[in-house]
Amino acid sequence: MQALAFDRRLEYRGDYADVVPRAGESIVRVSLAGICGTDLEISRGYMAFRGIPGHEFVGHVVETSNPELRGKRVVGEINAGCGQCAACLGGLARHCPNRTVLGILGRDGAFAEFLTLPDENLLPVPDAIPDDAAVFTEPLAAAFEIFEQIHIGRNQSILVLGDGRLGAMVALALRSQNYEPLIAGHHPEKVERLSAFGLRTIVSVPDGKFEVVIDCTGRGEAFQSALATVAPRGTIILKSTAAAGAELNLAPLVINEITVLGSRCGRFAPALEALAAKRIDPRPLIDGTFPLNDGLEAIAAAANRSNFKILLKPA
Repeated sequence: MQALAFDRRLEYRGDYADVVPRAGESIVRVSLAGICGTDLEISRGYMAFRGIPGHEFVGHVVETSNPELRGKRVVGEINAGCGQCAACLGGLARHCPNRTVLGILGRDGAFAEFLTLPDENLLPVPDAIPDDAAVFTEPLAAAFEIFEQIHIGRNQSILVLGDGRLGAMVALALRSQNYEPLIAGHHPEKVERLSAFGLRTIVSVPDGKFEVVIDCTGRGEAFQSALATVAPRGTIILKSTAAAGAELNLAPLVINEITVLGSRCGRFAPALEALAAKRIDPRPLIDGTFPLNDGLEAIAAAANRSNFKILLKPA
């Protein structure tokens, strides 16, 4: 099959081995795949991953032993747990110590014609959601995870650091729940586009203190900006992973009694519900769609900071 594969360097392969599902898994033909910041880091060696990157997708089930999935248009939660450990039995397969993660850890991903995932990971996509919106389900689910982890008061001030893909998703998720976050970015053209969504924006880190600060920058050093803008007894939510580390002084966390919350993957159901109800339409963020054999060009476009979302169309 065709694939965009990484083995010390990223390359297009027209002869990549066909997928072979494990027991309880289905084969999905990928219709669209999204490129995110994690994929860009993987293409630079992050996680020492070898294989096919990509974890944001929508596709059709073409081979399965589950009659309820056969032929369905689906998206898929990306963490595949062992099903036997305490985390899995407690409903937290995404924290299974033996998990594989689509396109990130031990499992080939979505930058290919086909992928495999456990049946339990696959969710049918409502007819009301077109493919180019459904492909945003995974990052939108990650944004909605915030509401599963913490209660944010209606009157609390919220700052989103980062005007990129993840920052946009988090801000849209917050607005869909009737919050009014302020997005702080560094790229005037991207901030202007986010303003067109009706979001509150500012170029550069604002003065003042916020009760909730959400870091979506993907930069290790951004934690210092979060510390500088969070109010005493406020909360910093870390939504992005950074491949590079940064020096950290923990004293302000203690002095100002700051809560720090790590937030990663989320359940897909809330994201699908928001997309189906049209509370969120992320499609204006799409800046290009590339065939798989132009995958290297697509990766370069995704790395261009003026772009939001770049998609791959394997079919």
